[in-house]
Amino acid sequence: MFLPKYPDSPTPPPAHTHAPTDPAPVRRSLPSVAIDKNTVGVVLVGGVVLTALLAAVAVTAISVAVVAVVLRSMLRDHNRR
Repeated sequence: MFLPKYPDSPTPPPAHTHAPTDPAPVRRSLPSVAIDKNTVGVVLVGGVVLTALLAAVAVTAISVAVVAVVLRSMLRDHNRR
């Protein structure tokens, strides 16, 4: 009762045949980009500078967090006395 009924032929014949009227569009290629030594050098230097800046921000954030914990601890001990 709940079993599906499958068709007799697994692949029915197509109802119509597709005949393209227009030829396939021509794909345009992207303009070529010249990569020379100067471009590679600029990209590498930029990556090094950005990485150094990110590392400096991370070290600064960690040191500020450590100082905040130490000051909080010192102030808590000072207020208990």
